[in-house]
Amino acid sequence: MRSPARCSRSDRRSRPALCALIALAALAGCGRAQEARQPVTRPIGLYTSLPIAWHESARLSDLLDRAGEPHWALATIGRHGALRPLDTLDGPDGKLPLPPHALLILAQPRPLSPRENVALDDWVRAGGRVLLFADPMLTAPSIHPLGDPRRPQDVALLSPILARWGLELQFDETQAAGERTVPLARGALPVNLPGRFRAGSPDCVPEAGGLLAICRIGAGRVIAVADAALFESGDSPNLAARRAALDTLLARLAEPRAH
Repeated sequence: MRSPARCSRSDRRSRPALCALIALAALAGCGRAQEARQPVTRPIGLYTSLPIAWHESARLSDLLDRAGEPHWALATIGRHGALRPLDTLDGPDGKLPLPPHALLILAQPRPLSPRENVALDDWVRAGGRVLLFADPMLTAPSIHPLGDPRRPQDVALLSPILARWGLELQFDETQAAGERTVPLARGALPVNLPGRFRAGSPDCVPEAGGLLAICRIGAGRVIAVADAALFESGDSPNLAARRAALDTLLARLAEPRAH
C-alpha cells in the first residue's frame, strides 16, 4: 500500500475511499493509545456518499491534508468491527469485496450499477448483513453545489435493489422540516424529513411506521432506514443520541436471529 504522500490527485478523485483508508491508517499509527479490549476481527464495509471516512473539502488536494476530528461515527463503527471503506460493490471477480461474515453499511450511497446490484444481492442472500440508510430528502449541508460529483447524494436512488428485496421507499412532501426523535422497538432515532418503507414481502417487517424495515433476504439480513440525518455533524447537541442509535442498529444487525 502506498503512503498517503503518494496518493495522487487522480486517486483522490476516482478512489476517495481508498485514499481515506490510507489516511486513517496513518493517523491510527500515531494516534492516542486505545483502551485495552479484545481484538475485533469482523470487517465492516462502508459504502457512502456522505463525508464519514473523509472530510468534505473545497479542493481535492485537501482531501487528505485537512486537519480535524474524525467523524463521530467511525469510533462507534470501530466498536463492532474493523472499518473497510469501499469504492465499489463490484469487485474484479464480479463479487462484493467482503467476506460472508462481514457487515456492510450503505449510507446514502450513489446509484448502484446493474453489476453492483447483482453483487450486493448475491452477497446478502449468501448470508451477508446490511445496514442501509436511504434518505429521500437529505438535509445535511454540503460545501459543494448541486451537480458537483463530490456532493453527497441528495435523494436516494435505489429502486432496483429495494424492489428486489420487497421494499418501496416513499416520501411525504407535506411533512414539516426539522429534526425530531422517533422511538424504535429498541432505542430511538433522530430524523429530519424522513421517508417510509412500504413492505411488499412477508420477509420484511416494518417498524416505527415504516421508518425502519427489517428483512430476511435468503440467508442474510437487511435493516433499512428511510433517513440519513443520523450522520449529521458531530457538533449536534444530540451527539450522544446519535452514537447510541448507530450502536443499537449495528448490534441488532449482528444478532443471530433475523427479526
